[in-house]
Amino acid sequence: MNSNHSDSTGHEHSHDHVHPETPAWKHNGVRVVPGNQLDSNTAQTPGMDRRAAINFARVGAQKLWAGTVTIHADAKTGAHHHGPLESVIYVIRGRARMRWGEHLEFTAEAGPGDFIYVPPYVPHQEINASATETLECVLCRSDGEAVAVNLDIEPVEKPDTVLWVDPTHPQGGV
Repeated sequence: MNSNHSDSTGHEHSHDHVHPETPAWKHNGVRVVPGNQLDSNTAQTPGMDRRAAINFARVGAQKLWAGTVTIHADAKTGAHHHGPLESVIYVIRGRARMRWGEHLEFTAEAGPGDFIYVPPYVPHQEINASATETLECVLCRSDGEAVAVNLDIEPVEKPDTVLWVDPTHPQGGV
């Protein structure tokens, strides 16, 4: 591939050569993981089915993990956290109810198109808020290996609802 650019003096330099240390992009470049080839051999939490698409073992990812999460109708996960990892959940289908806190005392809901952020070490529980529809999500974490620490937490009976409040939604929303 020919590539030319000018330096700060205006002189043009050609980059026609390939350095020996250049990675073999054919095998170390973009990877496509077909949706029907996700790996269920990953950290699991009771009540949830996680399947890895992108991780260290599958593609060599060093700084992230991505996959899918399915929670059956009217089901919930056990309480857990993900150690030092940050998590982002994108809801594809269904209604997610998140509970979090030392006694799962806070709650919020998210629907299709919504993103959920879970900070490191936050005890939480995902609940499918629908009695009839499967909850399907995409999950991304900030490390190439999955971490799931299952917790034995006695939840409060009625958690406090927390509105999503940010600069663009100062009045909050559920």
